[in-house]
Amino acid sequence: MISDDDSDEHEEDTELEPIEETEPNEVADDPSLVETYIPEDVRDKYEVLSYRGAVVLLALGYPEEFGQLLHMLRSFSITTKMIRMPGGNESEVPKVVNRILRPLDWRETIIRGDLRVRRISKRLSGTKKNGKPTYTSHVDEMQRNNYIDGHKIDYVKGKVAFDLEWNSKDQTFDRDLYAFNAFHLSGVIDVGVLLTRGASLTAVLRELGPALDKKGNPASTLTIKKYGASTTWWGKLVYRLNAGRNGGCPVLAVGIRPACIEDWPPKEI
Repeated sequence: MISDDDSDEHEEDTELEPIEETEPNEVADDPSLVETYIPEDVRDKYEVLSYRGAVVLLALGYPEEFGQLLHMLRSFSITTKMIRMPGGNESEVPKVVNRILRPLDWRETIIRGDLRVRRISKRLSGTKKNGKPTYTSHVDEMQRNNYIDGHKIDYVKGKVAFDLEWNSKDQTFDRDLYAFNAFHLSGVIDVGVLLTRGASLTAVLRELGPALDKKGNPASTLTIKKYGASTTWWGKLVYRLNAGRNGGCPVLAVGIRPACIEDWPPKEI
């Protein structure tokens, strides 16, 4: 789910976790797969990791959707003002993705479903003349209503899912990955893509000075304090993917680098 909630509740987190903790483990796909299927100009703008063959599945199995996501990533551009502005419904960052993907028919999607189970057993019914037992089949049926209910992904097209997490509480990643896996187990999607703040944005956040209020004026809070260790960023996503919290769903993780910021680095006067 696209989220951007950098309210004051994040301000206690003044430092992001060390970059050393953002590296993939042996669960991730070989980096050569990313280099093969993700064009160099996209890799220059983003950190990219693939899990469970996601990049191969996207490139070879869903070329149309993959091409549109590459188009979105190439077109994605933000400014330092957008980063410094308040989050929630005020933020323009998620709207950048929305303006690109909605016209291409990427739809917000919810799945619901009931589970119907048939338990088939053999019941002893008697014996034959030769003493061997005889059996009859017995069928019990049960139904669990709302077995799958309310899982939502902001962008789905064909069998590909996409979500952006810019600055929400990091537990949002658990919800996203759980939704990806629920959609995957249900046969609705085959692969998911998650875009978030890359680790290399940390240095930029530290240099941006004060945050801005809703009117665009400097606030009393530093920008870095809005983007703490317990918010959605690369380290929190990679940690979860390394731990396998995506279940069986292939996931492509994409981290936003400073190259996505139009006015960074600032021009010398």
